[in-house]
Amino acid sequence: MLRLACLAARRLWPALKVLPIQAARALGGAVGNQPADNRRLTLNLAVILPIATLTWLGLPGVTLVMSPSIDAWAVRRAPGTIRKSDLVEFMLSHPIAGPKPVSVTKRALCLPGERLREIERLSVDGREGTRGWYYCGRTFLGASRPFGRDGRPLPHLRWGDRPIPSGYIYVGSDHAGGFDSRYFGPVRLDRLTRMERIL
Repeated sequence: MLRLACLAARRLWPALKVLPIQAARALGGAVGNQPADNRRLTLNLAVILPIATLTWLGLPGVTLVMSPSIDAWAVRRAPGTIRKSDLVEFMLSHPIAGPKPVSVTKRALCLPGERLREIERLSVDGREGTRGWYYCGRTFLGASRPFGRDGRPLPHLRWGDRPIPSGYIYVGSDHAGGFDSRYFGPVRLDRLTRMERIL
């Protein structure tokens, strides 16, 4: 492994060594016997500074999604009423998530007043325990897993067959291993922020 790292460093070093000179030349700086080109520097700054400023102003409103359970890499707040399949963000406090609350992004899958049904089935992966299969009306939302990735038991939501109460939303994703309302139940509407995908 060390040998591979040394070989890679030897191959990359010539390109890295000339990189500062190439950057200075591209920006119009003085290199060797070539004088500085202030026009080129001004042009580069005229392009780079507005882009950097817009990025700096826009970044606080952008959230990077670090989970594969949502088909988005970056989201931002979107005003409006939360509708079915909208992206929503909230702070999750749960032992599985760690000692501190974490920001998570999910989809609104079952809204207040809609019938959420949970069916208990025996686990079919050779382990003891049951899995909860969740439906909103006739739409299958997902099935829980009896154990987490680290092998710890993963208790799931026991719901039965009843409507989502007013002021709550079942959140989830298409990912079979996602950590969502299958485990912690519907989330209060006032904790959710509607989001939209930008990447």
